[in-house]
Amino acid sequence: MKCECAKIGTIAIGPGRPLALIGGPCVIESREHTLRLAEAIRDICKKLEIPLIFKASFDKANRSSIQSYRGPGLSDGLAILAQVRSDVGVPVLTDIHLPEQASAAGEAVDCLQIPAFLCRQTDLLVAAAKTGRCVNVKKGQFMSPEEMGNVCHKLGESGCSNFALTERGTFFGYNRLINDMTAIQRMQSFAPVIFDATHSCQLPGGAGTQSGGQRQYLPTLAAAAVAAGANGLFMEIHDDPDNAKSDPATVFPLDRLEIVLKKLIRIARATEA
Repeated sequence: MKCECAKIGTIAIGPGRPLALIGGPCVIESREHTLRLAEAIRDICKKLEIPLIFKASFDKANRSSIQSYRGPGLSDGLAILAQVRSDVGVPVLTDIHLPEQASAAGEAVDCLQIPAFLCRQTDLLVAAAKTGRCVNVKKGQFMSPEEMGNVCHKLGESGCSNFALTERGTFFGYNRLINDMTAIQRMQSFAPVIFDATHSCQLPGGAGTQSGGQRQYLPTLAAAAVAAGANGLFMEIHDDPDNAKSDPATVFPLDRLEIVLKKLIRIARATEA
């Protein structure tokens, strides 16, 4: 099963389409903060003419510590995301961890994301596929690019023809990820490919009770991915990264977003020549 072009709301992601951004905070911290951040990111993307899909999680179910903040939960979180969708006027993506979350999430957002650790979970993929929404599946850190073909087949057999894949790094050693940029082209034989610049900078579990990271390398990795032909970028963005309630070591500063996106646009245009 192959998807030539993924459609998230009014935005098309795929060959010949503009470079798209999936961006937003790692987790919903409050209604006010989520709406404020969504508006700020929207305004930057509108200025630069970059298609934006806003992203935030209602529940971070795979935190390193049981004491870590997880989010507002399904009901309250989806209500906030639905408000972003209606009031800010951009398509919205969120991740799900359980099959029973799929139906409700599909009513509130435009795209359901399957976390990397869960990309082989058949029941979760089937439930997401049956919502009729676009499904974005992150490649597991333990998976080869070619193995993601089985994931796409599961989605197709479950009635979903609108999906994308996301590259987010591969386990290299203790608390370390690496990126093989050829994975982008290899997975494009199945679907449009998005590059997760944020989690590619992550040091999973590297800070003891939370993941560490090296956000200073995000622009470098994002530039390499765009040059390699990625169809979109995934970036977690925050207006106060060091005090973010999730992944403070990797979320990208809002005040640096425009500068980085301008560079990435130039690279994307150069690769079109």
